[in-house]
Amino acid sequence: MEEGRPLSLEEIRGVLAACEELRFGSQNRQQMYAFVRKTLVSQTYHLLGKEAKGWVRGYIAKMTGLSRAQVTRLVGQYLETGEVRPRAYRRQCFPSVYTRVDIELLAGVDEAHETLSGPATQKILYREYHEYGLAEYERLARIFAAHLYNLRKTRTYRQVRIVYEKTKPTAVSIGERRKPEPQGKPGYIRVDTVHQGDRAGVKGVYHINAVDEVTQWQIVAATEQISEAWLLPVLIQMMEQFPFRICSFHSDNGSEFINHRVEQLLNKLLIEQTKSRPRRSNDNALVESKNGAVIRKHMGYGHIESAHAEAINEFYQKYFNPYLNFHRPCGVPEARIDGKGKQRKVYRWYATPWEILRQLPDLATHLKPELTGSELNECAAAESDTSSARRMQKAKRKLFASFGQRRSA
Repeated sequence: MEEGRPLSLEEIRGVLAACEELRFGSQNRQQMYAFVRKTLVSQTYHLLGKEAKGWVRGYIAKMTGLSRAQVTRLVGQYLETGEVRPRAYRRQCFPSVYTRVDIELLAGVDEAHETLSGPATQKILYREYHEYGLAEYERLARIFAAHLYNLRKTRTYRQVRIVYEKTKPTAVSIGERRKPEPQGKPGYIRVDTVHQGDRAGVKGVYHINAVDEVTQWQIVAATEQISEAWLLPVLIQMMEQFPFRICSFHSDNGSEFINHRVEQLLNKLLIEQTKSRPRRSNDNALVESKNGAVIRKHMGYGHIESAHAEAINEFYQKYFNPYLNFHRPCGVPEARIDGKGKQRKVYRWYATPWEILRQLPDLATHLKPELTGSELNECAAAESDTSSARRMQKAKRKLFASFGQRRSA
């Protein structure tokens, strides 16, 4: 657009009549807006009559290529402010409730706890602020479980925490012959074995997982072999770590548990023994789910030599089991009957096994004689959930580092 001297109204009218079929355009937006303002100022647009204003608007549209509505908008802007300028783009933005520091704090909690579910993580964040008084968790303590997944998708979270998930094998369904009936009382434990695999003829370590059905109190141990001579001392050690008396021992049909030595041990301790029954795989779902969500998540699927069983067992007793029972929330199932009469389980309450245990009526009658509720409460309040998780993770890294050192030696 080549600008010359300002045209008079008669000249503008002549241009519109002579160039009715022609269309002009500006080279850039800034030049176009400057031309519109210059034209309106030179013609003293606000003093013109109705017909003359129509000529000026038509001339502007002809020279700039703007539509009628666009010209009307620019003329209105000129009459209101005396300027013709492009409007700055303003995106609709909502205020951010959770800052970058909060997202990094969430990433740290997930790293320590191995990325629990949304409700479980929400419970930890709530406890960090309300029970342990950590002020940095004030905003995260009010977060909804569903919004946690939104924060986990942000760029800040992914920059801090990168998670690689290995391919998981298909789980094998194992049925039960008899289902224990705890009737709301602790002491009915479910037991299962997790093998760390063999490699090049070298046996891997065996993890023994025991979970109480009511409180989800969990004790994990490790052994080099699952023969009777190796397994019995480990089972005795595990039962001593439960804060309540064991009433029932439930397992699958594996020979490591279904044998005369284990039967004699349980009979001596007056513990009822039950085993699996066919086509009832959901009856023992609790310990099976803990195998994947706890043991496999923390110990992985790779081969670990059985020679490391003693070191792993020490790690379990000193760091891992206290973390699981005092600082890792679990979903508490609530049975509901739907409209079709089918029983479904919903998880509205997330709590640590110690919180579930202390909610039971007559707690003192369930505990072992040498233990009291105040002693267990002191263990839970000794450190926050995330502090315990980080201490456990530090010990686990040291444990895994020792695997490589021993292999090299």
